Amino acid sequence: MRTLLTFLICLAGAAQAVAAQGPVVAARAPGAQPFTGLQPAQLAIVINDDDPISVELGEHYRQVRQVPARNVAHVKIPNRPRRLDAEQFRVLKEQIDQQLGPEVQAVLMVWTAPYAVECNSITSAYTLGLDAGLCQKPCGPSKPSPYFNAPPGRAPSDFGLRLAMLLPTESLEEGKALIGRGQVSGFSIQPATAYYLTTSEQARNSRSPFFPRVAGVPQKKLTIKNLQADALEDAKDIIVYQTGMARVAKLETLQFLPGALADHLTSSGGDLLADSQMSSLRWLEAGATASYGSVTEPCNFWQKFPQPTVLLQHYLAGASAIEAYWRSVAWPAQGVFIGEPLAAPYRRQR
Repeated sequence: MRTLLTFLICLAGAAQAVAAQGPVVAARAPGAQPFTGLQPAQLAIVINDDDPISVELGEHYRQVRQVPARNVAHVKIPNRPRRLDAEQFRVLKEQIDQQLGPEVQAVLMVWTAPYAVECNSITSAYTLGLDAGLCQKPCGPSKPSPYFNAPPGRAPSDFGLRLAMLLPTESLEEGKALIGRGQVSGFSIQPATAYYLTTSEQARNSRSPFFPRVAGVPQKKLTIKNLQADALEDAKDIIVYQTGMARVAKLETLQFLPGALADHLTSSGGDLLADSQMSSLRWLEAGATASYGSVTEPCNFWQKFPQPTVLLQHYLAGASAIEAYWRSVAWPAQGVFIGEPLAAPYRRQR
């Protein structure tokens, strides 16, 4: 127990040093009930009735995860546009919010597209509001997230937020498999490795200084590895894989454990249906459970991508995938969060 505690204290210290450069989190109101992590009754599912896969996959997710029927919102988005303008998004958000109760802490949008609102991602525009000024200078700093490195016990609503994530609908079969991985992730802790790669693409290594130190965490059956390599090959025990490459090779040789998080720092990984660089969808297709990518050119600010130490700290502490990913990005305006939000392999089961 002492080894795990020491390790988490080291992670927390590094995360606090990073947080000092980001937004200041307000103290929790005295007497407020502690938040024990996102539960199915606090998650809303948003279904696009113009997308048959969204309809079927959304209902499947609701049943598998036992999300209350009252937490399902229906919208109509014809023709699967990749990008919405500000007015289209305003109308869509109003339609979603009008159907949801105050207990909802997070929203799962069951579609692949739309994934952008002007130069913002749709998940960040929904959660933080549209950062329209960023579109004049997309390589500049964006609106900071008050949820960055938020401590356990603080709900998104404490910050006036509802977190958002996309559940892709490119394939019904793959979507159901993704949901299954998220569900299975909560059954038991498996021996796993978190891999962090510093690559030959120097501009994409801006997160490398924040990679957790090489270590073992016996109580979590976790090993941390830092590698100097352009790709990971033949690994069969992946719970985290973070790297910086325009395209990540050898994904077909890998095996991701249920609940695995994986992402690459590059310009347009979140432009999900484009092919100028590797889409973040490739991570989910390879077996990861959640991922992240930018929908427009963000430049290589580490603050615009998941910060490795913060992400691992919160995931090991029992946060769900959506909570851990959202807590790890200081400036998320351009980044889209995708995957199965309730995956939580390190959460203590009741």
